[in-house]
Amino acid sequence: MTSNTAQQDAAVTDKSILANSAYADGRHLAARQSIYRWQQPQYDLPGIVVEELVGTSGIVLDVGCGNGKFVGRLHKDRPDLQVVGMDISAGILADVPKPVLVADAQALPFVDNSADAVLALHMLYHVSDIEATIKELARVLRPDGVLIASTNSDTDKRELDQLWAKAAGDVLGIPKGPARVSLSSRFSLEKAPEYLGATFSEVRIQQLPGTIVVTDPTPVVAHLASYEAWAEQCGVPFEETVDRATEIVTSAINTDGSFQIACLGGVLVCRVQDCRHS
Repeated sequence: MTSNTAQQDAAVTDKSILANSAYADGRHLAARQSIYRWQQPQYDLPGIVVEELVGTSGIVLDVGCGNGKFVGRLHKDRPDLQVVGMDISAGILADVPKPVLVADAQALPFVDNSADAVLALHMLYHVSDIEATIKELARVLRPDGVLIASTNSDTDKRELDQLWAKAAGDVLGIPKGPARVSLSSRFSLEKAPEYLGATFSEVRIQQLPGTIVVTDPTPVVAHLASYEAWAEQCGVPFEETVDRATEIVTSAINTDGSFQIACLGGVLVCRVQDCRHS
């Protein structure tokens, strides 16, 4: 995973880009999710969340729910729960099981101590003030509530970073081009425990390592292309770089039989401190 420039970090948290471009609908998010079909071992992330909520009843808020992957699973496996999906983008909520709300994670439309669980899955890196947002998530939790967050490691998908830099360099005619935008780096698996530990007394981490092996360039190309919303922050002609990356991956597959990507994500299960409002 690359480290963003200040301009890239600003774009990753820009509400207009998030609501109107990056997550205006579910297309780009689905492309990033789909690459995990080729990962071994396979992890059932919604299933992990369901398992972590075995002892939970009542209201579950999925903050930044995106295309509703987790909301849908909870409706199916835990119909007893009152699940509310929330996202800053009205467009991406169109096909998410109701009830849903257009809401900002930094100012939730819920009173104190009103939720039994809060989900913040691969989204805390998109908020401008991570510390304040975590406190806001804790605010709406009951004293025995649980927050389930997720993100990726600083080492996640480095092969894609290297691929992008090589393709960008080729397009620009230099040995190594500008780094691609990283979504997770502001709240990576390495940084998350400190952020969460400032508000929650217990932070339990489940690491999810794996390797993606593709024999067709399509999933890799779709993943790179899903960053289109941040094309201006890449410092390189975006479409030309994706095209060049396609050529590089295709050549690697033809030579080696596959293209491999090392992955490391994680789920963080957090319990609320009784003194969090003091």
